[in-house]
Amino acid sequence: MPDKYYVYILKCADNSYYTGVTNNISRRLLEHESGIHETAYTYSRRPVELVWQEAFQTPMGAIEIEKQIKGWSRKKKEALIEGRFELLNELASCQNQTHFSLPSKKEE
Repeated sequence: MPDKYYVYILKCADNSYYTGVTNNISRRLLEHESGIHETAYTYSRRPVELVWQEAFQTPMGAIEIEKQIKGWSRKKKEALIEGRFELLNELASCQNQTHFSLPSKKEE
């Protein structure tokens, strides 16, 4: 049984984000980059870049977080990627994405 399970976010060539879960981050990233699964979301969006990852002790914990992140807005995912955790609650409460813009780090 693997020691860790990883939730990860990839930035794709088309500027979209892909969120996934794995027990072997190196192998999974290689699979995305090589395009071995033609039906995969990332296949036609290569190259991909690993922009965030977090390790979990249990598969259920990782899957729960993966599902949560998949439901997030792009701006909320970007706050997580940038380590701007203080914005996560504010972004969660904003229902109209066109009215909220992520402040640049210079504005803070």
